[in-house]
Amino acid sequence: MTIRETIEDTEKKTLSPYAAFSSDSKGRQRNEEEDDLRPVFQRDRDRILHSKSFRRLKDKTQVFLTPQGDHYRTRLIHTLEVSQNARTIAKALRLNEDLAEAIALGHDLGHTPFGHAGERALNRVCSLGFEHSEQSLRVVDVLEKDMTGLNLTWEVRDGILNHRTSGNPATLEGKIVQLSDKIAYMHHDMDDAIRAGILKDDSVPAGIGDVAGYKTAERLDFFIHDIITESIGKDDICMTAAASDAMKELREWMFRNVYTNPKAKSEEGKAESLIESLYMYFFTRPDRLPLEYRKLMSRTGDPPERIVCDYISSMTDRYAIGVYSELFVPASWSVK
Repeated sequence: MTIRETIEDTEKKTLSPYAAFSSDSKGRQRNEEEDDLRPVFQRDRDRILHSKSFRRLKDKTQVFLTPQGDHYRTRLIHTLEVSQNARTIAKALRLNEDLAEAIALGHDLGHTPFGHAGERALNRVCSLGFEHSEQSLRVVDVLEKDMTGLNLTWEVRDGILNHRTSGNPATLEGKIVQLSDKIAYMHHDMDDAIRAGILKDDSVPAGIGDVAGYKTAERLDFFIHDIITESIGKDDICMTAAASDAMKELREWMFRNVYTNPKAKSEEGKAESLIESLYMYFFTRPDRLPLEYRKLMSRTGDPPERIVCDYISSMTDRYAIGVYSELFVPASWSVK
């Protein structure tokens, strides 16, 4: 018996009957020989962790565009905090921690530069629309590994696609990530807003604070404990009505006070204009796309709209600004 088979056997003996077992995966789009050490979801996690798109998350906006300070979250830090929340919940419920971690690490791989401002701009200017969860799936299916894709399992791909609020993940591990994403961004975005002087630590309304706590750490602890205690022994991931209402109210309060705050979002109009300008430039000049994207368009027959979105959404904030400057900002004249 291989080490992988021993681990799979241990899963069957120790995990909840509602867990997604590695040995029962629906498989990959392309068949592969099994690894002798790692079950399939662990392999998926490793593939995502070592991907270029994962590394690029370190230079993509979470909430604050190019913040002055070392401690504001980037998209990479958000991803790691989602992963930590998901692993904590999955472990407590005896669900598949490897699957939850793989979904969490991959859920935002398709996010644009400049956070949701970039996503709004691409969705507005591209006739095919743009949604970062769908793009995250396209990254792992097509764009990674020199345009051959990572060939992940069905369960991980389903969790990545359905992590958005309107999604319906097929596994409990996917549902954990869906909630962990919300818990993470509300917690750390508020922490960053406090650091930026936009909010105070105890400024949440009493209707939220009395239920979930007045400190960010208290609320994080409250929501995670509520999910675990309400979901033990169930074929679902649940929250109490009080916790669900508090989360919904907190999310709406964050949108009013942070996500649409003029002080926090003062530069987003410029970022959206930048993304729209880049899109129109490459859409009308697809011959100026990098060679690998032109080859992809030729090989797949995908329309220019999709390929241009592939290229622009892959950019980091810094790279997007550099490309824009090269294309649209006059360089100083000098004698050569």
